Amino acid sequence: MGNTNNREDGSLKRTLTPMHVWAIAFGCVIGWGSFINPGKKFLSNSGVAGTAIAMILGALVMIIIAFSYAYMVPKYPKAGGEFTFTKNCFGKNTAFVCGWFLVVAYLTNVPMNSTAIGLIVDGLDGKADILKFGFHYNIAGFDIYMGEMLLAAAILILFGYLNIIGVKKAAFVQTVLSTLLVVCVFTLFVAALVSSKANGVNMEPVWGFDKNAAMAAQATTENISEFAHAGTAGVLSAILATFAIAPWAYVGFDAIPQAAEEFNFSFRKVSFIMIIAIVFGCFVYVSNNTVAAAALANWPDRVMAGEWVVLIAATELLGEFGKVLVGLGVSCAVLSGIMGFYLASSRLMYSMSRDGYLPKWFGRVDRKYGTPRNAMIFCVIVSLSGPILGREALGWFVDMSAIGASIGYLFTSASTLVIMKRDKDGSPFLKAMAVTGVAFSVIFMILQLVPIPGLKGVHFGKESYIMLVIWIAIGLVFYASQRKFFTGEDRIAEAVPDPER
Repeated sequence: MGNTNNREDGSLKRTLTPMHVWAIAFGCVIGWGSFINPGKKFLSNSGVAGTAIAMILGALVMIIIAFSYAYMVPKYPKAGGEFTFTKNCFGKNTAFVCGWFLVVAYLTNVPMNSTAIGLIVDGLDGKADILKFGFHYNIAGFDIYMGEMLLAAAILILFGYLNIIGVKKAAFVQTVLSTLLVVCVFTLFVAALVSSKANGVNMEPVWGFDKNAAMAAQATTENISEFAHAGTAGVLSAILATFAIAPWAYVGFDAIPQAAEEFNFSFRKVSFIMIIAIVFGCFVYVSNNTVAAAALANWPDRVMAGEWVVLIAATELLGEFGKVLVGLGVSCAVLSGIMGFYLASSRLMYSMSRDGYLPKWFGRVDRKYGTPRNAMIFCVIVSLSGPILGREALGWFVDMSAIGASIGYLFTSASTLVIMKRDKDGSPFLKAMAVTGVAFSVIFMILQLVPIPGLKGVHFGKESYIMLVIWIAIGLVFYASQRKFFTGEDRIAEAVPDPER
């Protein structure tokens, strides 16, 4: 018998179990943001109530969209996910747009997670500042040190290597990280429930407050109510400020179709795995945000000071053990996010290259390990921008990921409607879910891109618009490099069912 590791046909190996796939999806959904954003964005923008409502609504919308993914994956069981669906339903040009924005949705999450590594160490080492050595510079008010860059770069390279030497090894590591993450968050949640230090009164203002105005007026927790979001417009803004980035918050459940060629189980399990990943993700976001506010009577002061409120709350509830617990949890979240989005990004670029949408270099599969080596190398190189740009780039990456994910959701839902009409095998329920998915995807894009009078903190910031333009320009360069492919005959491929599924 020949060496089964040699992939002479350029195909990927079927090695992923349902548990592996859940871990990949959940690990992508929950990254640094669930631990860092309560202080950075959620509590000030939306408060406890606004964040909880936005995250639950966002989870419901993602579950609605997940039904379209579950329908489409068995139709097109190939790496590429939304890109593959769009290619077969709307043609080459539209597929390239979808694929290119999906790359940014997945790939920006890797440098995003890497920039949180320095923050984790800073929060855990007290005044030691063990990473603040070597040359440093300042971007948007934050110092970036050589020590932080070296550690983040080393982790990015290591996890890229793990993805190259075998998806099964990477999936095992991902499963361990995701399981530890769930245990840490649930332990903190239970501690808040039983501790007398956690109090509902501490959650005020429950809809958040105008952080910039409060800081300009040098407000404190004592008079923060003067800047609290109130009235219909204030409450609506509070909810929509977080709801608008729900595509970013839950991006990752859709990483499942990217690895469809590597499943060793029935595609009928896809919808269940997606829903479980989304529900777990919703719990983590809401739990961390609520615990942080409930345990800290002066959380508005700490938010305005830029402190890590989840870490402080855990220490308040559980002492040093709480500090260790959050450190372990956020480390698992960051590392599982890097691992999962590396897998999703590289498989997407591999698929685009294999089908002619990107240069052939991206589609080369390692003959020994059966993984898309060159696409993975490219992902590592791009991700190294995170440690260079520093943690202030987090918000910019969030916006880029949110718009990319929204576009992917839009085309998946629209593709479902096209294939249902063609194959005449969908139910009225599925059609309703797909139509709703299209509508919410468009709503997300409008909220992200269009400044709406009366709504504050919802749409992109200036830097995010600039990054969007740069990404479009890079995409146009790749599009031009493949112009012979795009100017050829544009055919709509037929779905080829997998007889073994």
